[in-house]
Amino acid sequence: MRDKINSTDSNLSSSIRRTGGEAIILAGGLGTRLREVVSDLPKCMAPVAGQPFLKHVIRYLLSQGIEKFIFSLGYKHEIIEEFLNDQFPTVNYQVSIEQDPLGTGGAIQLACKRATETDIIVVNGDTIFKSNSEDAFAMHIQNKAECTLLLKPMQNFDRYGAVELDDDYTVKNFREKQFFQTGDINAGVYVLNVESFLDKDFPEKFSFEKDYLEKFYTTKKIYGLIRDAYFIDIGIPADFNKAQEELRQIPLHLENITAGWTVFLDPDGVINYEKEDDYILSWDEFEFYPGVTDAIRLLSKKFNTIIMVSNQRGIGRGLMSEEDLLDIQQKMKTRIEEDGGRIDKIYYCIATDSKHFFRKPNPGMALQATKDFPAIDLSKTIMIGNKLSDMQFGRNAGTYTVYLETTHPRQMLPHPDIDLTFDSLLDFAKAL
Repeated sequence: MRDKINSTDSNLSSSIRRTGGEAIILAGGLGTRLREVVSDLPKCMAPVAGQPFLKHVIRYLLSQGIEKFIFSLGYKHEIIEEFLNDQFPTVNYQVSIEQDPLGTGGAIQLACKRATETDIIVVNGDTIFKSNSEDAFAMHIQNKAECTLLLKPMQNFDRYGAVELDDDYTVKNFREKQFFQTGDINAGVYVLNVESFLDKDFPEKFSFEKDYLEKFYTTKKIYGLIRDAYFIDIGIPADFNKAQEELRQIPLHLENITAGWTVFLDPDGVINYEKEDDYILSWDEFEFYPGVTDAIRLLSKKFNTIIMVSNQRGIGRGLMSEEDLLDIQQKMKTRIEEDGGRIDKIYYCIATDSKHFFRKPNPGMALQATKDFPAIDLSKTIMIGNKLSDMQFGRNAGTYTVYLETTHPRQMLPHPDIDLTFDSLLDFAKAL
């Protein structure tokens, strides 16, 4: 499926299309080694920094542009299914359920039969490796690989085996677990060609590592990509406890905001009064909140990039035309510019499908902004909105969040999806 958003600035009105990736998340583990610190839960549901670990995995993959998910489930799968339905109802996902344990290979094989993309990424639900997935996909496609392993350099370890590569980055050897002073470990993240993998004559139950990787790497179609990125595997209590601090949301301190930061703004309920259960259909219905243009003037001095992001389902539902929306946006921008502020670009999604990747809270519009503005660092970005879906959009993209209490109930802090709250955009701007 190809996605569409629209964008506007003073010189542009165009359709933007991209194809996103698909991921299998192996989430059927029992977590027997965590029994002393975690109750009777699937391992990926162990609470880390106030959230199930699986939530950290999903949000990281969303921030990498993964649009479709296949969750490979087994042990207590109903717990994970309930979690997904409650926490990620707008994510495009399927579930693949093992009735009996099939091993890593059998689980991947079963999940691959549901894949819709030619090449997919496979990750473990109890591991995060923050390596750029686009790099891995690019290398994989360029080499026409069957499988590309992501490798993490480590020192003084005996918990993992090591992987050696040839000069052409094909896998040269897998070394068994022992003490290594230095080495590159298999980080448990793979880019896999679905057709090639399913063409193999595997039994129903087998090991991906032993019966696939270590058996077929000599064909020279299995590659490795070394990246020294953040890695955590919560499979043992020591690393589970370590993850509690390392994956904790870093507090947002306004004094740390510098000129290189970015701000995303949702318009309705932030810039202008919104109509309850309805849409602003024309400029005559548009009304700025008091002090908003002054607020944006202040933000323009503080932030390097100011982006507006909005869902515009009213167009998709035929209640207004795209020309009506563009007229509203242009007149809004003109008024903001007359008062000394600016909006660098406006993105809007007209899709009516709540699982569309560019419809908030899915992060597609934020990721498109990073392609259009390469200087944007989402870890130095704030999403400002008046709905929890705006806050979830920010978290799914990897940004900080500010909740404005203009139209919806006050949210008590601490809240997992909210960093700070203010009464209005002007109050936030004055606090900088």
